[in-house]
Amino acid sequence: MKQTVKAAAAVLHGRDPKEAVESAKLRTKPPTVEIPKSTGENEPLKTPKTPADEGIEFFESSVGQEAPILVHELKLDDDGGPSKELSYIRLPPPLVPYILRVVLDAGTPASRNAIFKTNFPLDGGKFSRAHFVERTLPTNLSKPIKIDLPISHAGAFLYWLEYDGPSGRVKGREGYFNIDPILRVKKRSPILSPDHRPLPITEGGQVTSDVVPVPLDGLVILTVVSKWMGTVDEWRPHLQEARERGYNMLHYTPLQQRGESQSPYSIADQLSYDEALFPGDKKPSSKAGTEQVKDILKVARDDYGLLSLTDVVLNHTANNSPWLLDHPEAGFSPHNTPHLAPALEIDTAMIEFSASLESRGLPTKIQSASDVDRLMESFERDFKDLRLWQYYVLNTDNERTAVKKALDSGDVQPWRGDDVAGKDVVALARIVITSGHVRGLAAFSGRFAVSVDSKAAAGLVKAAFIHLDNSDAQADAWVRVVDVLNVDLYEEANRDAQVALDNIKNRLKYTRLDANGPRLGEITRQLPLVETYFTRLPANERTSKHPPASLSVANNGWIWDADPLVNFAMPPSKSYLRREVIVWGDCVKLRYGDGPESNPWLWEYMTSYVTSLATQFDGFRIDNCHSTPLHVGIALLDAARVVNPDLYVCAELFTGNEDMDTHFVSRLGINSLIRESYNGWDPKELSRLLYRHGLNKPIGSMGDACLTSPEELAPPTGKGPVRQCLVSPLHGSLPHALLYDLTHDNESPLHKRSAEDALSTGALVAFSYCATGSVKGFDDLYPKLLDLVGDNRRYEIGNLNSGRESGISHAKRILNHLHVKMVLDKYTEGHVHQENDYIVLHRVQPETQQGYLLVAHTAFSKGSKDRGWVNPIKLARTKATLIFGASINIPSYDLPWDPKVISGLPSELVEITNVQVNEGTDANGTFSEIIVPDFFPPGSIAIFATQMQDFDASLDKRCTEGADEAFAELDLLDLNVLLYRADGEERDATDGAISAYDVPGLGKLVYCGLEGWMHPLRHVIRHNDLGHPLAGHLRDGVWALDYIHSRLSQQTNTFPRLAKPAAWFQDRAQAIETSVPAFLRPKYFAITISEAYKAARRAAIEQFSDFVTSGHDFTQDLALCAIQMHGLVKSASLDPSKPVPCLAAGLPHFSAGWARTWGRDVFISLRGLFLTTGNFEAAKRHILAFSSTVKHGLIPNLLDSIRNPRYNSRDSPWWMLQNIQDYVNSAPDGLSLLQEPVKRRFPKDDTFVPWDDPRAYAESNTVIEIIQEILQRHAEGISFREYNAGPNLDQQMSDPGFNIDIYVDWKTGIIHGGNESNCGTWMDKMGESTKAGTKGLPGTPRDGAPVEITGLLKSTLRWLDSLSSKGHVKFRGVNAKVDGQDCFVTYKEWSDLLQSSFEHQYYVPEDPKDDAAYNVDPKIVNRRGIYKDVLGSGRGREWSDYQFRCNFPIAMTVAPELFDPKHALAALKLADKVLKSPLGMKTLDPSDSQYRGDYDNSNDSTDPSVAKGRNYHQGPEWGWPLGYFLRAYLHFSRTANETQDDAELGRTTHYLISSLLPARRHLKRDAWAGLPELTNREGAFCYDSCPTQAWSASTLLDFLEEVHKFVNA
Repeated sequence: MKQTVKAAAAVLHGRDPKEAVESAKLRTKPPTVEIPKSTGENEPLKTPKTPADEGIEFFESSVGQEAPILVHELKLDDDGGPSKELSYIRLPPPLVPYILRVVLDAGTPASRNAIFKTNFPLDGGKFSRAHFVERTLPTNLSKPIKIDLPISHAGAFLYWLEYDGPSGRVKGREGYFNIDPILRVKKRSPILSPDHRPLPITEGGQVTSDVVPVPLDGLVILTVVSKWMGTVDEWRPHLQEARERGYNMLHYTPLQQRGESQSPYSIADQLSYDEALFPGDKKPSSKAGTEQVKDILKVARDDYGLLSLTDVVLNHTANNSPWLLDHPEAGFSPHNTPHLAPALEIDTAMIEFSASLESRGLPTKIQSASDVDRLMESFERDFKDLRLWQYYVLNTDNERTAVKKALDSGDVQPWRGDDVAGKDVVALARIVITSGHVRGLAAFSGRFAVSVDSKAAAGLVKAAFIHLDNSDAQADAWVRVVDVLNVDLYEEANRDAQVALDNIKNRLKYTRLDANGPRLGEITRQLPLVETYFTRLPANERTSKHPPASLSVANNGWIWDADPLVNFAMPPSKSYLRREVIVWGDCVKLRYGDGPESNPWLWEYMTSYVTSLATQFDGFRIDNCHSTPLHVGIALLDAARVVNPDLYVCAELFTGNEDMDTHFVSRLGINSLIRESYNGWDPKELSRLLYRHGLNKPIGSMGDACLTSPEELAPPTGKGPVRQCLVSPLHGSLPHALLYDLTHDNESPLHKRSAEDALSTGALVAFSYCATGSVKGFDDLYPKLLDLVGDNRRYEIGNLNSGRESGISHAKRILNHLHVKMVLDKYTEGHVHQENDYIVLHRVQPETQQGYLLVAHTAFSKGSKDRGWVNPIKLARTKATLIFGASINIPSYDLPWDPKVISGLPSELVEITNVQVNEGTDANGTFSEIIVPDFFPPGSIAIFATQMQDFDASLDKRCTEGADEAFAELDLLDLNVLLYRADGEERDATDGAISAYDVPGLGKLVYCGLEGWMHPLRHVIRHNDLGHPLAGHLRDGVWALDYIHSRLSQQTNTFPRLAKPAAWFQDRAQAIETSVPAFLRPKYFAITISEAYKAARRAAIEQFSDFVTSGHDFTQDLALCAIQMHGLVKSASLDPSKPVPCLAAGLPHFSAGWARTWGRDVFISLRGLFLTTGNFEAAKRHILAFSSTVKHGLIPNLLDSIRNPRYNSRDSPWWMLQNIQDYVNSAPDGLSLLQEPVKRRFPKDDTFVPWDDPRAYAESNTVIEIIQEILQRHAEGISFREYNAGPNLDQQMSDPGFNIDIYVDWKTGIIHGGNESNCGTWMDKMGESTKAGTKGLPGTPRDGAPVEITGLLKSTLRWLDSLSSKGHVKFRGVNAKVDGQDCFVTYKEWSDLLQSSFEHQYYVPEDPKDDAAYNVDPKIVNRRGIYKDVLGSGRGREWSDYQFRCNFPIAMTVAPELFDPKHALAALKLADKVLKSPLGMKTLDPSDSQYRGDYDNSNDSTDPSVAKGRNYHQGPEWGWPLGYFLRAYLHFSRTANETQDDAELGRTTHYLISSLLPARRHLKRDAWAGLPELTNREGAFCYDSCPTQAWSASTLLDFLEEVHKFVNA
């Protein structure tokens, strides 16, 4: 194969071209244009200083005074692919290199040893589609997972992730990012004077010497047909006219040598320009012609500021392309595509029939429907004579002969399929069809080409017809089967034949009879009944070397509603056979096959074609894009971009499906999709199209400023300086629009609406923020669509300078120049308003609030001169100045035929200068009001310059600056006020003066602070939802602005550091109130609040530990819950005499008062919320406060500001001791806590005294002495009745429940306690229903020895023994009575006793054979391989010991040494399968008969299991045990398997982190910015749950810190 063919193949498959593909000379001569050579098959193309090389150099070079780098953040889904909305990403042209940041959540499946792959040339060199660069994603699961890709190169690029899956490496879903090309054009001088007057043509819109980059939105394209411009030496006046009218790019229909039809889209020679382009009789060579075209395109670019765009036609060639004679394999023929054979027969029969009409006495001219019927009746007879059914069916004679021969010769294949003996022939036929033995089915490759393998058929016959014993009978039996097989095939043939005949008839009627058809003339062989489907190449010496069947090649066309990804010329399509193709008889469809190896010469030739054009033109329009095979378009555009990386590509797609549009756009790298305003069928639909494709962003949009965050950017290559950057999240892209007022192949305004409408629609398109396009015929008011093929006249040249203007060209000059100005100056915001026949489009520059407003009176109907009706257009606080107004007067719609010149309708542009602009004042300030004059007929336009009055242009900057400085001094308690505070907290702290803000139509915000506002604002900002109730409320008034700063100002006496934030907010509020109108308030409110929120969040995270500050956003979100839950209120405190900040158990249920702070909740939450985040002071304050409350050897669960604490919690003291241990081990100088003096709230004799009684706080102990007291009291046994026992203390509890008894079983060292009427652990739901008979009956009593208490006890003893042995504490153990004897038990002895007894007492073995080694009652075991939840449940409830619950991992976490590692891991794996839920852990095994998974506290039924929510802990899924489960699993996965390697540990860690993904998602989207107390079964919402609970966040922080330590060890 030639090197050039290999190059084309390389382009298709993404490898680097080996050698340049030459551009062909005339007709079939070898190509000569080269694609740059590569250095090797698997290396990126290298040339000196490619854009990719320059990007790398940029990031590795030293930093000067430069703007922050833009970082576009792409967040991938859990599987590593893009979400639907991110499936197509459009990035800006890299005028300055920027970063594409790929982000993935830790723990997602795709984050396991992930590698990011892309064919963007990250390592420099040139792009090659299949050269993929790899970047390894970070594997530290405690930190953000992100990679930064330096972007400096335009094009279409593919990416995906590869990562470890359950059974090997996984390739994730592919994604695409397209980068706009950098287009540069000569700058134009202003079109308007400083006072907004259009400048004359000698002054305004002049091409200057400066070259500027033009965004795609700034393209203003004019389509021209080159043959109507004359020869290239005559083009300058046309270029001048286009420049004067404000265009900056010309779209040239194909300039190549045309085929016999003379259509520019039917190209005969792709490598030569049309001879008609060049003057004189002697035409230039192909090379010389190319140079002349290059020269004129350079003149257009340099002298007239006009870029060039041309069509590339990849799908077909002219039917008389000379090279087809040498290369018929380039087309589809019965030779290479056999299923086309019957279609060719139909086509030939149709031609012969057409040639015979006169001899048959049939009409050759269609005059009526009866003529159509006569012709079709006659043709149908010819059609039947073709016997096309023979292509479908099996030949029974052939089948009989073949089967008999096989039977007679014994060449039989035994039947191995379904049992067929005795089945009837219908059943046998079905079996044959599905067996795969039928050959040639639906292939249509020849008559009677369908057959069944005779050996298999013989085997079937012998197996089915077992009663037949001779070959003749058996062969006859086979024929009966074949007859059944043929029934469906005959029916298929008949259906296809009827469809083909119907389509021929319909096409005949349309082309010869219908009024809206072309009304073709006489039917002849040359102009047959309907268009021919095949081009018949001549049989001559040149074609004699080819098989005859290859000389009939299929013509191209299109099909209604076809799948664009299916090639309708290839099987199984029957489109040619059924005559479904609307065919172009002058175009042969090209057969590329699967790649260059399928058709080497064609790939080589067409690659030369596109690369040649890419060196000459700035852009391509892909003709017939939706029918061009996708792999062909990708490969050929890749080749074009090799020679022109900044090639602009546009296309018109007719897929009818936005997802399919995106599919083509993303893969081909289409920069703009052509849209047409004339597809709008009324003003409302037109306004929708303008909004969809041309609005860009609504006025008052807030996205950019609010979503952008400043950061420091590490060098993406690992070399170079750290830079400042601005990070913005990507939210997906719509395909960019190139909005034409009218395209060159559609009917004129006069035909579709009215000629007058050209002015209004042209103006509306020009005001759209997208690329825009037009045709000369639209501007000049051509009365109808011109014949691109048959019309050979020349364009008339209009001269704006002399006043000889055509149609709407004078208005277009102003509009087009304004369009470019609005794009270059970033008038990015717009507003579209449609009212009756009027459309008002206002464009605004958001930073200056300067704008341009267009009032357009559309003219969808002909003949009306009525002004119509539109209300006055009111512009708040905005001044409007008329720039230009006009209507179009067309005296006649009849245009005499001029045989030489193409001209438009006679017309006059009538300027309208009397548009009234009133100015006034209302409650919202000044306004302008535009009143349309009485004379403003359909088609009229008025353009205004607008400027907001008294607008502070620095307001954007003002609202985004200073927050960091204002918040710099805030501590975490100040930030609690600034960021959070639930309604109950705020009311309590301010004596009811302030409450949560109530937004009409939205309701009360959940927080008074910034987080309360941010929840709705995130939606408003993300979706620019200016119709949201919050946005409407902000437009209605300034109450929200005032609330934010006033609530802070009112609390500065308590929180003096809030004065600066209050002043910062007040300053911005006043600026917003005074300098912007109501409609802009949502924008500046959002900017201010989002900036403040980001600054407050930074201020908080900076005060946290390194674990948090260096962690990913989930860690930081959880850490913020520590601020959320810890604040100052008046009715709850850690000091009974004054307010002291304290921890809320959850919000909003536990906001204030006696219910705010609970002992158990505090000490389950303290480690995660305070210790892991580094807030040791708050932790210490809570430890000392609760230490002061020790009474009876317990601490209270219900604290009530230490005024009336309640002592009914058996586990709380052990949680406190665990936290003291954690504090000592983690806080700086933590050991000193043990010597801290603590004043005791109660006398040591446990007498209850009021907090202000002299006996209160009269005694003092150190913390270590209090710890010793707790252990000693438990060792001695605890027995008391709660103070104030009875209904005044607890209305639900029965009398025995107030009795508290706790003791140590000194045979095991295990602490027991409680009774059936109380619930001393966290599973503390008391029955409340009299109706159900559960009042006073705990839902989950857990009397006995709960497993977590045993674990906490063991942890404490181990710790104290360690302290004692090191001399840190003076105590060594406890005094106890063991077997009736007083004795001293050391911490170690007690700990060892627990160690020796634990597995025996708690483990339930997997194998019943092992029961004898454990304390197990097999009769009541429900599930094996578990640890008991409780040991020693009360009489009659012994079964509750064996309930599988989520408490044992707590003991595993704090005292892992108690557990046999293998038993532990097996139990954890069982819990993972049975108990783990999306946001927590099930509180009971679903297989347990008592399981009730849905909690409803209002349930008032008679069902004792659920009435009044008695099942609180009988299945509902609680959040906080999840953290302990994960910590235990992490530990035992490392200790239970001695052979486990680092990779396996990594997989386990990743799996555990993945368990947090639901929590991560919940935390991001929930209004409370926290994790719930509990959920119902499988994570379902629970109405009665606290939406954010302290311990739910805390224990996950505990786990994440363990991971942090593990991965950083």
